[in-house]
Order: sequence, then C-alpha cells, then structure tokens
Amino acid sequence: MALSAQSEPLEAEERGLVRMHFRTKPRIKAAIQRAAALAGLDDSAFTMQAAYQAARAVISAHERTELQAVDHDAFFSALEQPAPATAALSAAFKRHQNTVSSC
Repeated sequence: MALSAQSEPLEAEERGLVRMHFRTKPRIKAAIQRAAALAGLDDSAFTMQAAYQAARAVISAHERTELQAVDHDAFFSALEQPAPATAALSAAFKRHQNTVSSC
C-alpha cells in the first residue's frame, strides 16, 4: 500500500472530533515517522491515512464476493434454473409471509 500526500485523503471538511490512543514499540514508531517524513505528512496524518485505507480495504474485502470462472458459471446457472423448493423452504416462506409485513 503506497501512501503519498496525493493518496485518498480523509474528508477535508470533516473535523476530527474523536481521539484514538495506542502504544507501540519504538521501532514501529521510528518506521512510521520515517515513512511519514518521506510521504510529506506528519505522524498523525500518516497513521490515520494508513489505518483508514487499511480499514476500507478490509471492509471492502468482506462486503464483496469474487468467484473463479467455474464458480461464477455454477452460481448463475443456479440462479437461472433454481432447484425446486423443498417442503421446508415452502413452510419457511409461508411462516415469513404470516409474520413479516412489507411496506
């Protein structure tokens, strides 16, 4: 993950209102300070930007499903030609209709 002053910044108009505190090892702090200086950012901005980008990447990976070609074909085949409903599925659907009201 490459960081620079041009990387996706945190929202400029959004003020930082909450604080995060953490302790780290001296070698980690030194590496962060060196990287921040190379990126032209202060320690805080660099750390927040890196943590924010990592958080977005983790969230994105958990919200997205990527399929291999063979799995993609099987998935869309199942959508196009679904298996017949089982008695248990039909019963669950009826319970849902009786208990959940749609707007």
